[in-house]
Amino acid sequence: MEHSGVGGQAVDAYRKALATAASAAAYAVMARGVARELLPPELRAAARWASSALLARLGRIKKERRTLVVRSQQAAAGAGREENLLFDAARAYLASRLDPRAMRRLGLTLARAKDDDGRATWRKVLFLEPGDSTVDVFDGVRFHWACVEAPSGGGGGKKKARRGEPGTGGDRDFVLELSFDAEHTEFAMDQYVPFVMEAAEEVEERDRALKICMNEGRTWYRVNHHHPATFDTLAMDPDLKRRIVDDLDLFAGRRDHYRRIGKAWKRGYLLYGPPGTGKSSLVAAMANHLRYDLYDLDLSHVHLNTSLQWLLVGMSSRSILVIEDIDCCSDAMSREDGKAAARAGDGGADDEIGNGAASDSDAPLPPPAKSKSKSKNDQGFPASEGVTLSGLLNFIDGLWSTSGEERIIVFTTNYKERLDPALLRPGRMDMHIYMGYCGWDAFKTLARNYFLIDDHALFPEIQALLAEVEVTPAEVSEMLLRSDDADVALRGLKELLEEKKQEAVPEGKQGEEGAGKA
Repeated sequence: MEHSGVGGQAVDAYRKALATAASAAAYAVMARGVARELLPPELRAAARWASSALLARLGRIKKERRTLVVRSQQAAAGAGREENLLFDAARAYLASRLDPRAMRRLGLTLARAKDDDGRATWRKVLFLEPGDSTVDVFDGVRFHWACVEAPSGGGGGKKKARRGEPGTGGDRDFVLELSFDAEHTEFAMDQYVPFVMEAAEEVEERDRALKICMNEGRTWYRVNHHHPATFDTLAMDPDLKRRIVDDLDLFAGRRDHYRRIGKAWKRGYLLYGPPGTGKSSLVAAMANHLRYDLYDLDLSHVHLNTSLQWLLVGMSSRSILVIEDIDCCSDAMSREDGKAAARAGDGGADDEIGNGAASDSDAPLPPPAKSKSKSKNDQGFPASEGVTLSGLLNFIDGLWSTSGEERIIVFTTNYKERLDPALLRPGRMDMHIYMGYCGWDAFKTLARNYFLIDDHALFPEIQALLAEVEVTPAEVSEMLLRSDDADVALRGLKELLEEKKQEAVPEGKQGEEGAGKA
């Protein structure tokens, strides 16, 4: 009886709870209906938002949190300490993400920089002050960054304050704390932290000044590169321009592709055409578009094949190597006859090296000397020493060419037919780009650059003349530079084109026309 009494009480309690729940549900349904009928939409939306926020906050409270501590310095292999690259990367990344309008307090410092014209200037840099924090969302996951001061983990010495950081140094260390839900630990370590490092590299790359490097011997000398050429201002065929930009962008984003297929991450471009057609400007536009440094290789300053290897090792990744007017060196880089170069060192009568049979003999070739009778050139090197074509080919795509990644090699020439075919095959020069005379589309680009105009009364006549005469973009630019008045400059260009048209008429035909007119 006792057990049955306990069981009966449990059943009664269950029934009462069920009845209470049913009543509560009924009241809730009724209240919801009343609210829908009586409350305005704004109040209903506010109630839903408040309930969602409360539930979300209660859910966050229940979740376990993880915190990664990123110190400004870390213990080195020896007794000292070294900079923490992740700390610097996180600061650079956060500086690009912080919004002064949304933060109550921010640190601000100035960093030295140079503008596009090379003039010294200052760049504003934002950072978190100790005690401040911000939230970053990556792929839907919230990451909380906070800057705090903590006792330094160093060996008792006082740490020198780092430029642009909060505080005054001393024995305090500046720490960034990265917090997130524990369930996202692997995501944070494997994806978010590498993303922060890559984003910081992009910020640094965007802010740094481009360099142009010239060689002397086996050493590169660097200066800032401020060439203003861009693909928007280049006077060339729009379709060709688009193909070049697409090819460059495809190359720059194919690191994994080149590794997968087992090829060095490099690409070659041959720019050929008459002088004054914009080959050098195209190279500068390529460097500005990709944010690559330029290396201008002068082969007359290189006296040994091994010097080429040293120069290659001295180049950075993400760079463009340029050898301009390589046709001028075509004879000096022939592989046909090593004896001819040796005779040149002894004052032999034959100073030309044939371009016929393609032998692989490594003919030593002298740099240009003022007198053939000298046994040494102006730099004191024996005339029998020099760069050979096979040495240059090894420099371009031999084993040493893999000493860096993401490199572009550019040859420019006025006479493509003079070059050894070995230089032109795919894998060395992958894309051959003809830089021709100024056409109608190129002229319209120049007119827009110089005078901000897309139409003019003289355009139809100039278009007809451009179809009949050969004029380089450099000649057109020179005429447009002679006046700030578009009418004056375009009339001068029209006169130049008419003169060229007259010069192109054969003399005999001109005489016939003169006799007919008489």
